[in-house]
Amino acid sequence: MYDVTSAESIISFAKKLKDRTLRDCCDSMIEEHGIGGKGNLGQIIEKYYFGYEPNSVSEPDFKIAGLELKTSPLKRLKRGGLAAKERLVLNIINYLEVYKEEFETSALWKKNARLLLIFYLHEPDTDLLDYKLKLIEEWNYPEIDLEIIRHDWKTINDKIKSGKAHEISEGDTFYLGACTKGSTALKSFREQPFSNKKAKQRAYSLKQGYVNHIIANISREEDEIYGRIIARPEILEVSASIEETIRSMFEPFYGKSAREIELQLGLEIKRRSKSYFALLTKGMLGIGLDKEIEEFEKAEIEIKTVRVETNNRIRESVSFPAFSFEEIYNESWTDSKLKDKIEQKFLFLFFKSHEGEYRFNKVKFWNMSYTDRNEMRTIWLRTKKVVQDGEIIKGFRKYKNGKIIRLNNFPKKTESPVGHVRPHGSDSMDTNPLPVKDKRTGETSFTKQCFWMNWDYVRDNIFLE
Repeated sequence: MYDVTSAESIISFAKKLKDRTLRDCCDSMIEEHGIGGKGNLGQIIEKYYFGYEPNSVSEPDFKIAGLELKTSPLKRLKRGGLAAKERLVLNIINYLEVYKEEFETSALWKKNARLLLIFYLHEPDTDLLDYKLKLIEEWNYPEIDLEIIRHDWKTINDKIKSGKAHEISEGDTFYLGACTKGSTALKSFREQPFSNKKAKQRAYSLKQGYVNHIIANISREEDEIYGRIIARPEILEVSASIEETIRSMFEPFYGKSAREIELQLGLEIKRRSKSYFALLTKGMLGIGLDKEIEEFEKAEIEIKTVRVETNNRIRESVSFPAFSFEEIYNESWTDSKLKDKIEQKFLFLFFKSHEGEYRFNKVKFWNMSYTDRNEMRTIWLRTKKVVQDGEIIKGFRKYKNGKIIRLNNFPKKTESPVGHVRPHGSDSMDTNPLPVKDKRTGETSFTKQCFWMNWDYVRDNIFLE
């Protein structure tokens, strides 16, 4: 049906699946597929469509053609359109061998230099065989992306060589992540070569944001969506990292107020807009305000703007999105949204008070340390226990004006040097349902809560560091 020695033949054969289901293409070969669970659609395609047994060898699936087959799910967006449902996992990191490798001859590059991607639309409560196969295309990494991926691979490798494989975080890198991989806690730990501490098993992966970029590229929507900071790969070759390259682009604006930056760039942005500083950032980086910053979207970098007083006091703690009580009740730490969030890379823009106005002071790329991630895990576990036990409200406080407030058992700022839990706003009527009703009051909902990084933690570990 296809020539195993020809990438073009394999790709052409794969494209016959477009806008079809496996039931359409392979039903006569599959009386009872009997394969359930995550990721197995790929195995069915390999076995029943391409006709080879699924395997975990270190070579590409189509060895002679040098082509690796990857299947990945899409999700429908509320605003319309499709996006990646998850990151694209490549291959397991072998801590005991990878430190001996160079990128061009590494196990990662040998297997994944040239990808054949099949994206399918994941529909809840639908049989695997009835998923619609939507996008099918070869993926060769653009030269600029490849230079950044080389930097990412080296960053991961350097951490392994330093005996810190257990400290690896997805926030360490830009496009190439190192995601945790393992079905249970016992199965997810591995020996590492330069430390006695066991490290969680991890796999190289293309971050979800990067996969979204691939989808936009395949769909021919890339130019409509993205604006690029780094136009040529040679820009990176003379720099130690993409971080230094981008930081240097902000330096001409240091010492200026937001309004002065607006005027210098000829921008008109609504000052009260929630996206004001995100748009100002695009302007400083030379990106059209109607575009997404390609490098930041691919790397899942979140921009945080912080105001600093003259005495270096941070105006307020830094919040993460409000969490669902029901979600935190049901999820594990490994699968939690907070764990994913604190493993991200952030870009902090600091505006410091000077002569009565806030002026652009510095930028910093940052991701949370291993020790502090463990502290946030403790805060998350305490929060989960409060929700599970139905012991949210611990009492009431009445003020002289007659106002009564509820006191809760969520972790307070005074209890941790890193973070705490409290509402994001002042409206107590904005609530989320509780999976277990409160024992003290019988209430079945409670004011929406957020995880926060303490303001003094932000000062000491990000601004002043």
